[in-house]
Amino acid sequence: MPSRSTLVESRESDLRRDPSSWLTRGAIVLVGTVPSAGTGEYLLGDKANSWVIVLAAGEGRRLSALTRGPRGNSIPKQYCSFGRDRCMLQWALDRALGVAPLERVVTIVASEHRPFWERELEALPPSNIVVQPRNRGTAAGILLPLIRILARDPDATVCVLPADHYVEDEDTLKGALRAAIRAVEGHPERLVLLGITPEEVDTEYGWILPGPGFSGRTQPVKRFVEKPGVTVAAELLLQGAFWNSFVFAGAGRTLLRVIGERLPELLEAFSRERSLANDAVLAELYDEIPSRDFSRDVLEGALGRLSLCAVPPCGWSDLGTPSRLGRFLEQRGPASSRPALPAAATRHVAKEALAACE
Repeated sequence: MPSRSTLVESRESDLRRDPSSWLTRGAIVLVGTVPSAGTGEYLLGDKANSWVIVLAAGEGRRLSALTRGPRGNSIPKQYCSFGRDRCMLQWALDRALGVAPLERVVTIVASEHRPFWERELEALPPSNIVVQPRNRGTAAGILLPLIRILARDPDATVCVLPADHYVEDEDTLKGALRAAIRAVEGHPERLVLLGITPEEVDTEYGWILPGPGFSGRTQPVKRFVEKPGVTVAAELLLQGAFWNSFVFAGAGRTLLRVIGERLPELLEAFSRERSLANDAVLAELYDEIPSRDFSRDVLEGALGRLSLCAVPPCGWSDLGTPSRLGRFLEQRGPASSRPALPAAATRHVAKEALAACE
């Protein structure tokens, strides 16, 4: 009888060789047919096959001047603790465990960062650590672990979490992520993005403007606006737009289908290779493929496939600029000590910003 590893390798090979056979089944989700793997807060109704991809292969260039070790070497921010007991990657892993058990948390990391992640990921099963040889953008960074997950669980619901976010009120974000997973189970043909309720007029975040329609907690996505000026950002806030968290959930097959529709050459490149588990083969593949951004090259061209799930104010930040990091270090403390800004006050700030631009 073939071993489990042999079966997974065979299924992964089949997926890459003929992805269309999987894609044609992308709209089918057999709710309740996958047996529960146990109990815990991650279980959502009868369907317990939610997986999480933690994106931890970024280079952290925007903060590289500030995130240096004692010897002056640059440390990617996901491996920095910023005065806390554990690094940001550990914060993300805790977040992931709110929706999936440890055995279904997969992290993609960079080969060059091995000295940082080997110690941090000791608790993860080795098969759940996906190492990419170099950075080829977030599209490849999502596709590679997605193929690994679908080889093990063709019916997986997949959540994607960046490893370098800070959230004061983790329970609020986890609640929204669970709501997104439930929305995916009801509409497996759609990807559900988490939109953060803005607490200020920010010109360095991407924004998502929802459209009319749907019911319940999700809305259609009308358009994306990347790093707008002050006037546009203030107008977006008044129109009910959200910050783009780059946290989302979707049926694994649907996610694969959307990547294949928007970046067929990337999926085809991965499909050509017989063994992505071979380091030399993977290195050669990454030498050949172009760098592609998942937000710009996939999501922005797939609006009809997207839904938005609003996240109430929760003290979210990507700590992606020196100013945001500085504010975090100055204001660090328990979330309960700093209540969220009321929506009316946030709109007032936006109106003031518009008036200042006139």
